[in-house]
Amino acid sequence: MKDLAGLKKKVCSANKKLPDAGLVTLTWGNAGGLDKETGRMVIKPSGVPYEELNPDNMVVLSLENGEKCEGAMKASSDAPTHLELYRAFPSIGGIVHTHSLYATAWAQAEKQVPCLGTTHADTFYGPVPVCRQLRAEEVEADYEINVGKVIGEHFAGRELDPLFVPGVLVPGHGPFAWGEDVDAAVKNAIVLEEVSKMAYLTLNLEPGETGLPGYILNKHFSRKHGPDAYYGQK
Repeated sequence: MKDLAGLKKKVCSANKKLPDAGLVTLTWGNAGGLDKETGRMVIKPSGVPYEELNPDNMVVLSLENGEKCEGAMKASSDAPTHLELYRAFPSIGGIVHTHSLYATAWAQAEKQVPCLGTTHADTFYGPVPVCRQLRAEEVEADYEINVGKVIGEHFAGRELDPLFVPGVLVPGHGPFAWGEDVDAAVKNAIVLEEVSKMAYLTLNLEPGETGLPGYILNKHFSRKHGPDAYYGQK
């Protein structure tokens, strides 16, 4: 079996970045990464303070059946949600869940974050969606699994590309963000919180018109992510 030491180190580092970026309070959040070659997911242990994390206490789970493969500690309680998202979105390789202030406020209000400017359009191709509220029976049985299923259902029903819309709000809960790997997921979680804050402040200024014109959205997203992207260094 392939040695996952490198991924454990990356996932540990990604988790430590969350409080540094102001995305988590106490232990309210987690980051994880997937090794697609082995079908193994690495994630933060449940309830462990970030300053106590190290690569050796990361937990390894099987993508196929969710069973623990490595680690002495219990995996994050959100691990089943991560597993469902990897299964629903084969293109992603890292996930971050937080209760960051502004994104969580939008989630608690059950409102999507509108695309009001180019900062948003550089990463999210359109609004940050909010999925439906879970039903009582979905919470009572397999709650965390069903969070992932509801997110996957939302994206499939609207034919959203998870790499074009790398995050979602779960009503009454908070944001999930993802990317091609765990480092990209952390970046997208930071962007999600910042654009949530910008949108809140913008709407409280009572703008005369809201919403970024589609042609500007297309330009800003495509110059970083399109086939003829020219942002950054080659």
